[in-house]
Amino acid sequence: MYYVYALRSLKDREFYVGFTKDINKRLAAHNNRQVRATRNRIPFEVVYYEASRNINDAVKREKYLKTTYGKRYLMNRLRNDLDG
Repeated sequence: MYYVYALRSLKDREFYVGFTKDINKRLAAHNNRQVRATRNRIPFEVVYYEASRNINDAVKREKYLKTTYGKRYLMNRLRNDLDG
């Protein structure tokens, strides 16, 4: 399985979207400053993920979630979770 995930920084409340085969290992890498793009924004929490059996589908979904429409989708999907 391949996972497309959205993390939220507890420091700046901003999101990071990526994909991986092991979501727990990837979250640990983010929080252990092993990912250059996020090392100054730790700690992170997983706020959303989707599973796919095909890597190409996961990559396409990741790219979509990084677009304006994809960000809007995430915000609508997470509206109740982020408010509470």
